[in-house]
Amino acid sequence: MIDLSGFLALADMELDDFAPKPTTIEGDQKEATRTLWKSPDGKLEIGIWECTPGRFTADRSQAAEFCHFLSGSVEMHHADGRVERLGPGDALMLPRGWKGEWRLLEQTRKIYVFYTG
Repeated sequence: MIDLSGFLALADMELDDFAPKPTTIEGDQKEATRTLWKSPDGKLEIGIWECTPGRFTADRSQAAEFCHFLSGSVEMHHADGRVERLGPGDALMLPRGWKGEWRLLEQTRKIYVFYTG
């Protein structure tokens, strides 16, 4: 088991200004991020993301994404019809090529890792 509790300190870190989420399909979503680290070759990026409630599409054709949720509540709607509910402490891996929808039931914050290599 991997203990990710050390990430909780990131729950209060300041982010960039909130802006409209371009892929929103329901709600007036706003999102903010803060990149924590990016590899010199640009293939790996680690950061924090936060978004207000609503629903949006997601397409991971260009990169795999690891997510560790710090706060909030999310329903992941996978292309195969499966629905997963996630919240604080949960983690998941979205492989390159994953497509689906996210439904944020409340304002949500996560740590993300994008890998394009």
